[in-house]
Amino acid sequence: MTTILTYPFKKLPTTSKWALRFAIRPLSCSSQLRAAPAVQTKTKKTLAKPNIRNVVLVDGVRTPFLLSGTSYKDLMPHDLARAALTGLLHRTSVPKEVVDYIIFGTVIQEVKTSNVAREAALGAGFSDKTPAHTVTMACISANQAMTTGVGLIASGHCDVIVAGGVELMSDIPIRHSRKMRKLMLDLNKAKSMGQRLSLISKFRLNFLAPELPAVAEFSTSETMGHSADRLAAAFAVSRLEQDEYALRSHSLAKKAQDEGLLSDVVPFRVPGKDTVTKDNGIRPSSLEQMAKLKPAFIKPYGTVTAANSSFLVTVNAICGEELVRLVICKTKLDDRAMWHGVHMSDLHPFDYFQGMLKVQVYLTDGRICMLDYCRGKGFGIWVISEGYFLMVKEMFKTNHSLISLYYQSLTSLFFYLGILCMWSQDPKDQLLLGPTYATPKVLEKAGLTMNDIDAFEFHEAFSGQILANFKAMDSDWFAENYMGRKTKVGLPPLEKFNNWGGSLSLGHPFGATGCRLVMAAANRLRKEGGQYGLVAACAAGGQGHAMIVEAYPK
Repeated sequence: MTTILTYPFKKLPTTSKWALRFAIRPLSCSSQLRAAPAVQTKTKKTLAKPNIRNVVLVDGVRTPFLLSGTSYKDLMPHDLARAALTGLLHRTSVPKEVVDYIIFGTVIQEVKTSNVAREAALGAGFSDKTPAHTVTMACISANQAMTTGVGLIASGHCDVIVAGGVELMSDIPIRHSRKMRKLMLDLNKAKSMGQRLSLISKFRLNFLAPELPAVAEFSTSETMGHSADRLAAAFAVSRLEQDEYALRSHSLAKKAQDEGLLSDVVPFRVPGKDTVTKDNGIRPSSLEQMAKLKPAFIKPYGTVTAANSSFLVTVNAICGEELVRLVICKTKLDDRAMWHGVHMSDLHPFDYFQGMLKVQVYLTDGRICMLDYCRGKGFGIWVISEGYFLMVKEMFKTNHSLISLYYQSLTSLFFYLGILCMWSQDPKDQLLLGPTYATPKVLEKAGLTMNDIDAFEFHEAFSGQILANFKAMDSDWFAENYMGRKTKVGLPPLEKFNNWGGSLSLGHPFGATGCRLVMAAANRLRKEGGQYGLVAACAAGGQGHAMIVEAYPK
């Protein structure tokens, strides 16, 4: 998934086709854009900060999320990242030369392309002068990639940044055993035939047993599914409740897919195969069929099954995909938004901002929480796994004419980006309670309450994890004894919660889920006319993330 962030656009050559295209934009473009339905936000306060550079998310795309072992099985992660980045540039018409930096998040790295951001950028045709690096933070790796990008923009180091993440589970790294690896390394160092024969004599058949990657905590050796089962039991979440929630997720995702609401998906032609146009993991079933499945982790009495888990933990079915987003900074001066960047003598004024580019939401306040204590703060945008975010700096006032921007896509989004904080918590008993801890922190920082939120988008690792978080958030006892709060967080209204499906139905590629959540919140705010969205996710290591997004005012 990918996004673009920016502040003031860096200076472009006067001969830039991009600049010339916008400078001679026909007047009819404004009327076409104004004809597009605008977001009618509520008359609430805005979280955008005056007289500073507010970073905003403009648009996002992703390749379809597919089950592992299907159409993407012969690809490499950088293939998907490249496709997502290309799709983002095509949708937004942003030229490659304006991008200053590219950041990517991933979890299970392909050893041949350990810095997948760099390889994807080169494959997509970016200049070899454009630096790129890759980060990892479990299921919120893309979030961290965007946060890093926002920091680079806020500090003035960059003007335009593409940030995102990728995950491909169809070809995971499987290693030789440690004994076999040691033997092969020693053989490579042996200088005589006698030394080689001596080493070979130590070989045993059990050396050939491979080491498989596991979705398990290094500190506790417990799989995430096992932890989810224990969490569900601790909060008295029944098997039936979990199956009912999973069925809801799949039904809503199917409805959204059929109605064309998943507009962030872009077609991807797999080399030598057909073009993939939609997610293939959505599978509405029935409670009767789901009840037939056996427990997947704690046997025979566990309640977590393949049906009420995200793809990642169901028969190794995980998505490999790319999510791309365009983020651009802007400032309003006298109710006009102005863009700065190319040689000023060649720029032309433009009408009101809403006439040039359809803005959707601000990223107003975001937090990456490792559920215990504040480790740091910084300005940042949330980044999407399996793709890129295009980040741009906010524009600043000048005495010159300014360039108007007109994108091919009329569905561009804007997010203001705000403050990020980090916490950590016990990775054993509270591994999956990130949303419970992060949500009140981000709401307090934004000066909002649960009642102010119009769209909730939480990561659904497991049905039991979601429902356990619900019960924790709705418990005064838990708030007082575990969170140090006098009152409970509050329960998100189900009618506002993950209305277009979630990770249970769409899939959970480690590096991409975060971006999908933000795009879902943004698209829902635009579609439903809301103002604030809340995104939250848990992650391995007892980490969590929460973010407020705000619809751009019209």
